[in-house]
Amino acid sequence: MTELCDLTARQLLAGYRKSSFTPVDVARAVLQRAEVVQPEVNAFVRIDSAAALEQAAASAARWRAGEPQGLLDGVPVTVKDILLLRGEPTLRGSRTVRPDGSWDEDAPSVARLREHGAVFVGKTTTPEFGWKGVTDSPQHGVTRNPYDTTRTSGGSSGGTAAAVALGAGPMGLGTDGGGSVRIPASFCGIFGLKPTYGRVPLYPASAFGTLAHVGPMTRDAADAALMMDVISGPDPRDWSQLAPPDGSLRAALDGGVKGLRIAYSPAFGGQVAVDPAVASAVRHAVSRLAELGAYVEETDPDLTDPVAAFHTLWFSGAARVAEHLNREQRELLDPGLREIVAEGERYSALDYLAAVDVRMELGRRMGLFHQQYDLLVTPTLPITAFEAGLEAPRDSGHRRWTGWTPFTYPFNLTQQPAATVPCGTDAAGLPVGVQLVGARHADAVVLRAAHTLYEAGVAAGVAAP
Repeated sequence: MTELCDLTARQLLAGYRKSSFTPVDVARAVLQRAEVVQPEVNAFVRIDSAAALEQAAASAARWRAGEPQGLLDGVPVTVKDILLLRGEPTLRGSRTVRPDGSWDEDAPSVARLREHGAVFVGKTTTPEFGWKGVTDSPQHGVTRNPYDTTRTSGGSSGGTAAAVALGAGPMGLGTDGGGSVRIPASFCGIFGLKPTYGRVPLYPASAFGTLAHVGPMTRDAADAALMMDVISGPDPRDWSQLAPPDGSLRAALDGGVKGLRIAYSPAFGGQVAVDPAVASAVRHAVSRLAELGAYVEETDPDLTDPVAAFHTLWFSGAARVAEHLNREQRELLDPGLREIVAEGERYSALDYLAAVDVRMELGRRMGLFHQQYDLLVTPTLPITAFEAGLEAPRDSGHRRWTGWTPFTYPFNLTQQPAATVPCGTDAAGLPVGVQLVGARHADAVVLRAAHTLYEAGVAAGVAAP
């Protein structure tokens, strides 16, 4: 029954209601798929079959009794190995983290999934402490792209993206500090959402501060809205969380894009060199939005590249991650991570505050921009997936991962909701993503527009690997 692996969460729940199959049937199929794909793509740190089957059996009993527990009872999910999952070590891709801790606590998003009856398949791979836009680490090796295993899955939520793309669970949790949900979702041909900062509670707090968001990675936007209705639940451990959401994001999906004011920026005013295949696929998606009734204007936000400020904040966070490590432990780190730790240690408090000023000014400009436009649409990335095991494409001239992700990290600085929708492939069959960015707190608008693209068949150009 491995075809069960290819169903969305909503389709699984409909099947449970009709008794077409059970959560145990689905868990077995998903676990089998996970075991099959793991040797080729390395999406998982751990697959916990015994725990998953036990959770699925309990879910099946609830469905037989007509008493499902919450919105996701029996749905398999994966969890990036940055987030705490009770009973499982969270190694964060690092040889410096001891696996023999107590591990007796769930992260807020994981706790909400557990309360709603989700079945946990396992923990997914991440680069060390989620520091870069590809997924490889000294601890767990290289995670590969489902469409071409010589290419990267992207990162830092690359394991979750690969797992979802290959049917090893229809839903997964990722984290996004500079694009880490959207980058791998784009490279792997799935949907990914970075919600407004604080919409999904986070604990423990990230060393990268308020750049870090938790978001859903799913087969489509409707499943993401369902997942958001669960993981947006409040948690007292996060003092920066937003107030409980006003209504369901699932209920906000309908209505289409007619009348929405959309700014289309194909290359940030010519600042970004975009691969022609990417540009063509994104332009087609934008054309469909216009055909469906949106008012589309090709224009650019007032966005001077904030990469220097982002680096100051990001590298300072990396230094904070490594602050407690001794010399021997630092030698165990990813060499690239060691480099940015050393750079981050050279910044002063005044350097950090100057970067915060840049961030606040960028947020002001984007706030004013969204007074005029409901959405900003860009490519998610200017390229498709490149060679696995590299931080940046070979011969690209980029030293750090931020060199090839100019469309993603600015919106971590501004804390805006941003999603990626698969919108086609290049000549090699590698997925292309279109990014939808909304004003802060406009997660419903982003999800509605994304859902409209799925309903219109824009994502149909991306075939399952």
